Amino acid sequence: MAFNLRASWQLESELTSPLDLTTPSNLLKLARQIAFGEGAGAGQANMIWSDRRTIAASATDSIDLAGSLTGPFGTSLTFARIKMLLVLAAAGNTNNVNVTRPASNGAPLFLATGDGIPVKPGGMFWWYDPSAAGVAVTAGTGDLVDLVNSAAGTPVTYDIVIVGASS
Repeated sequence: MAFNLRASWQLESELTSPLDLTTPSNLLKLARQIAFGEGAGAGQANMIWSDRRTIAASATDSIDLAGSLTGPFGTSLTFARIKMLLVLAAAGNTNNVNVTRPASNGAPLFLATGDGIPVKPGGMFWWYDPSAAGVAVTAGTGDLVDLVNSAAGTPVTYDIVIVGASS
């Protein structure tokens, strides 16, 4: 089975300041192309998992990166390293989707246990590491990423994509 992934990110901004005779302009353009080839080294990956999920009010969705996920062809996925994580919160959410590193068995995506980032309704969190190392996943001790509904009252829905390597 072959693996190939391409993604792009682009930002364009123009700031103008109308004056009497001229309109000075500041144009900012940034773009990044991301590509993964087949493998486990730098700029490579060989596994992808994606899903649309819903978290009940005040609940947690623990994603176990080492063995509890099923790939697109029905095979079990066990990530040894993750290289990209994308979380897209549904615009219709009332609460945030918090992406966190759990205190127990958390994959070291964030610097410390309990660290994380809120993804507000309609928002996005995109993390990418092109190195061979990525974030190491250790079964049983460092293999969880938690997605937490930030409040009571309503469920939240999000899309998630995880890209990584099996070794």
